Amino acid sequence: MDYCLTSLTKISISTIFLAILLSSFSFTLTEAYDAQDPNGNITIKWDVMSWTPDGYVAVVTIYNFEQYRYISPPGWTLGWTWAKKEVIWSMLGGQATEEGDCSVFKGAVPHSCKKTPTIVDLLPGAPYNQQIANCCKGGVLSVRGLDPNNYISSFQLSVGIAGTTNKTVKLPKNFTLLAPGPGYTCGPAIVGKPTKFITPDGRRVTQAMMTWNVICTYSQRLAGKPPSCCSSLNGTIVPCNTCTCGCRNNA
Repeated sequence: MDYCLTSLTKISISTIFLAILLSSFSFTLTEAYDAQDPNGNITIKWDVMSWTPDGYVAVVTIYNFEQYRYISPPGWTLGWTWAKKEVIWSMLGGQATEEGDCSVFKGAVPHSCKKTPTIVDLLPGAPYNQQIANCCKGGVLSVRGLDPNNYISSFQLSVGIAGTTNKTVKLPKNFTLLAPGPGYTCGPAIVGKPTKFITPDGRRVTQAMMTWNVICTYSQRLAGKPPSCCSSLNGTIVPCNTCTCGCRNNA
């Protein structure tokens, strides 16, 4: 009888542990799920338009494919981590918020030497010679269904100390998007078919040298994620904030 009770106790503990493990895994999978718009996302497309002696020129376009969720002031903020030692020589339609340490450059100084640059849109009224199409809205984007002329934002950047062919370019990684606050999780950059462009007269089609896409999805849970605290399985207590487990809007 005692043996049976011991066995049942072990089974119960194992079952509880498995349930907790599966529950944790479930939360991880659904962190980037938005029940109000399960198919909505923000897609970031990089089109390499030309190669340069030490890198490439790319146009980065942000598409707001959310059904309801606008990007309001102060607008989007896009970040990533360079795969190698790339720098941004120059930009149009956007700017890096920090120059970083460019002390190794004795002549021309890059626009940004940060390993993890943070990019923002230019404000309306930016000088004409700093603009490109779909730029300079202060990072504010509408949704495609209601305002098809204002759901896109673009900027151009010249990247140096980078690959100069499709085989030598290393894709940026660890993309982040604030729109304008937290809530978005971005996947990895994935190479796709090169984007094709039709000339204004409609008589010629050109295409990018290389294209990759990043998809960012929204989660209300991440946007308002409370501080986490718990007791581990071995009894160790993880330190918590003063407002235990997320008392929102409290000082």
